[in-house]
Amino acid sequence: ARNARDALAKAIYSRLFDWLVEKVNSTIRVTPEGKRKSIGVLDIYGFEIFKVNSFEQFMINYCNEKLQHVFIELTLRSEQEEYEREGVKWEHIEYFDNVIVCDLIEKPGGGIMSLLDDECLRPGEVTDMTFLRKLDQRILSHAHYESRASKKLHSDRTLPRNGFRIKHYAGMVTYCVDGFIDKNKDLLLRDLSRAMWECEHPFAKSFFTEGDPENTSLKRPPTTGTQFKASIGELMKSLLSKNPNYIRCIKPNDLKNANNFNEQLVRHQARYLGLMENIRVRRAGYAFRQHYNIMLDRYKMLADKTWPNWKGPPREGVVQILKAMKVSNNKRDFVCGRTKIFIRNPKTLFDMEDSRRERLHDMATLIQKMYKGWACRTHFLAMRWAVNIFSSNWRCIVQRRKYDQLRNATVTVQSFYRGWIERRAYYEVKYKLKCEWAAGIVVKYFYGWRARKEHRKRFRSVAGPKIIRAVRLWLRYTFLMHLSRNLPSQSPASAEWPACTPAFRDTSRLLKEMYHLWRCMLYRKQFEDDPKRKAVFIEKMVASKTFKDRKACYPRSVAVPFRGDYLSLRSDQRWQQTATVIKDPSVVWSGPIMKIHRANGKAVPKGLVITTQAFAILDTKTLRITHRVPLTELMSISVSTMKDTIAVFHIKQENGASEACKKGDFIFQASQVIELVTKTKRVAQEVLRKPLPVNIANQAELMFGANRVQLVFQNSGQQLTAALCRRSGGQLEVLV
Repeated sequence: ARNARDALAKAIYSRLFDWLVEKVNSTIRVTPEGKRKSIGVLDIYGFEIFKVNSFEQFMINYCNEKLQHVFIELTLRSEQEEYEREGVKWEHIEYFDNVIVCDLIEKPGGGIMSLLDDECLRPGEVTDMTFLRKLDQRILSHAHYESRASKKLHSDRTLPRNGFRIKHYAGMVTYCVDGFIDKNKDLLLRDLSRAMWECEHPFAKSFFTEGDPENTSLKRPPTTGTQFKASIGELMKSLLSKNPNYIRCIKPNDLKNANNFNEQLVRHQARYLGLMENIRVRRAGYAFRQHYNIMLDRYKMLADKTWPNWKGPPREGVVQILKAMKVSNNKRDFVCGRTKIFIRNPKTLFDMEDSRRERLHDMATLIQKMYKGWACRTHFLAMRWAVNIFSSNWRCIVQRRKYDQLRNATVTVQSFYRGWIERRAYYEVKYKLKCEWAAGIVVKYFYGWRARKEHRKRFRSVAGPKIIRAVRLWLRYTFLMHLSRNLPSQSPASAEWPACTPAFRDTSRLLKEMYHLWRCMLYRKQFEDDPKRKAVFIEKMVASKTFKDRKACYPRSVAVPFRGDYLSLRSDQRWQQTATVIKDPSVVWSGPIMKIHRANGKAVPKGLVITTQAFAILDTKTLRITHRVPLTELMSISVSTMKDTIAVFHIKQENGASEACKKGDFIFQASQVIELVTKTKRVAQEVLRKPLPVNIANQAELMFGANRVQLVFQNSGQQLTAALCRRSGGQLEVLV
């Protein structure tokens, strides 16, 4: 269990670190637009040799061996291969190629890491010493491997019996095999990955995609050595695909002091870093080499024959440049290869760079002179063009102003003349319309006077009451039609009713009462046809009277129907056999619960069943009864006012009681607490012939045997999935 815990913690830390690195890289990554060049920096740990070297030092030194091999491939070997490829004669330098050490460690089937993985996966008793004996059997004859199993080293006290020695490129290193097996195993089992995948936290769930049941792999998880070897392989592949440059850091002393140079320490570092072979190869070869085309393009201004353009072969052009620089080939200062020029002395290259820099200054002066002349002439032509444009525009502006003045004067005279004509016509039309309007008014008043004179007597005595009565009938009809189109639902719980004017307020109130009585009558008829629904309704009414406005989690249970048998005991053969033995087959309620331990407040999953005679606690797997208490021993039930799902069954403490009753009150935590308490209250009332008290308060007094314990419910201020219980002395605290 401890190893599994450590493996899970390491996996979470490693994957969280990888996620953080990926987020940082994605944030600072530049959006690619075409082909880009990049520079990467790799800071690696150095070669480690301690008094006791374990699995970690073995992995680190293996990484350094691989990097040294890449260094040899990219520097020493490539240096000699380039000379041979270009056909350049030089003195061949012998150097140590550490590929034999790399094969000793990583060779499939016969390397140390392969044998370690085989030993970790082997059935039976596997120890570090069995791994060491396996190494001695397979690779004891290797030139770079030493162990006490060898006859030559049987009496060597510098080599422990539980270790082996490898001859690295940096020197001999002795490794202790203690812990190799445990450190190489990956103890992150599939069950842990699946448990993390099924957690509710989406961020933590994304770290363990291998726990998805749909993507479950039957392969054994790779070992630590295999993972490290794969990581090293990706690193080597990346380095070989790039153009690496090496920076070797030399530590001058171990005291971290300035002006302190330890010659022995520096010589040791230069030796095990492989710098001696690199320096010998460089001294025996040529310091600078470059393709002819690139060399000619960069230094063609140093010779008159190659400037500005050379029409011959690039190789002859480079030779002309070196002759112009008076570089002699008698002392083999340079040599021409098949595609490159090789220069031995760096001073020759420095002189060429200095001459090129001076030549560039001269060419820059010439370019500046030509540019300044072109700029002055361009400025003069631009100014002359601007003067011509300015004068032509000014003459145009003067003539346009004169034209605008003459045009405005003409338009003004025309507008005044047309306005005078239109106003005169408007006044004539306006006078004609006024005359027609006056004649119509006179005729209308005349006709009205004549009609009023004929019908004045009958209009006042008869028409008024008829109009008022018709208006009232229309208003009543409108009110009733509006009410018929907007009647509320037929649910008795609905309090909606259409609004009306103050004139029909009393009528609306009477119609509302009549409609409500009619709805209630229809609702009651539904229960007469369905007895089961009537029983559920009665239970809901009991729950409403008990918990409404008193228990915070009650509103969630209103719309949920009471099922009763959540464990499906009525159809379970095991329960039927148990019920036959106890002679109590009727199941009122059953469901999964969490039984709170009286001593420490810990929750234990159990099953609870309420029958017509008693309540019993079951084992959820076997349905075996662990505790059974008759309902006659039930004294009361206590719940809190909060959103928790805890119910306390208070048991009578009397002489002669059963063992389950002597232990004291029971504390249950059930998700259907409203239904549990309601059904228990109803069945207990039928047994006891009196109502069962249900106390709803945030404090209650419990009896655990002969001890009195105070139960206190408190709000934790957090979103808890379930209530937390803890006991301290004579108080049991519940955090909700």
